Amino acid sequence: MKETKPVRVPDLAAMKSRGEKISVLTAYDATMAGLFDQAGVDVLLVGDSLGMVILGGSDTLEVTMDDMVRHTRAVRRGTQRALVAADMPFMSYQTSPADAIRNAGRLLQEGGAMAVKIEGGQPFIDTVDRLVSAGIPVMGHLGLLPQSVRQLGGFKRPADTEEVAAILIEEAEALERAGAFALVLECIPAHLAETVSARLRIPTIGIGSGPRCDGQVLVSYDVLGLTARSPSFAKKYAQLNTVLTDAARAFVKDVKAKHDG
Repeated sequence: MKETKPVRVPDLAAMKSRGEKISVLTAYDATMAGLFDQAGVDVLLVGDSLGMVILGGSDTLEVTMDDMVRHTRAVRRGTQRALVAADMPFMSYQTSPADAIRNAGRLLQEGGAMAVKIEGGQPFIDTVDRLVSAGIPVMGHLGLLPQSVRQLGGFKRPADTEEVAAILIEEAEALERAGAFALVLECIPAHLAETVSARLRIPTIGIGSGPRCDGQVLVSYDVLGLTARSPSFAKKYAQLNTVLTDAARAFVKDVKAKHDG
């Protein structure tokens, strides 16, 4: 019989302790969430990447709290087993810990999220601590930070230097001490991701950071071949862009063929 026991925050640490890798995909609607859930994906991340793959923007910065609440609620409606985590969008937590608690609370109360994810290290350690103290599970995110893309001048990998590595390790450990239950490592060198994963008790979830993290996350639209351009590390498990275009083309042809004019 298929496993239907819901995945909860403590389960991820247990998975790390027994060496079981954690699978994470982004989801933005009930239908896709239901399919991923049936497939056995452990965590569904309602990513602010919806600003790009759903809303058509060039980055994630236009995504609002209302957007995140709406899409999180939709994903929860389609999910029975997977843990649903939601990104805190740009400027929903950077202004103050009080704003972070208020907005994260909306994602849990209105959206039904089981956890939230925030980007950044040292400037947000206190925010993570305050969120956790308020009973809100937090997933951290270090490495490439999409919400800082305009400051960085693009989606740039962090420099592979000893200084950068030391800062990232320090921030990872600080996030763990603050109560984060997991940590996304985006586009950092594989050797550094392996070091961080070994030093932390909490699980690491890699994206473009090599195979030695405790789990992996990808944007589902990249995985399914729905995006025109995807990162080099994002393996395509299907080419649904072709499937969907061919289906729509067949529909158009069928309609035109039955025109009585």
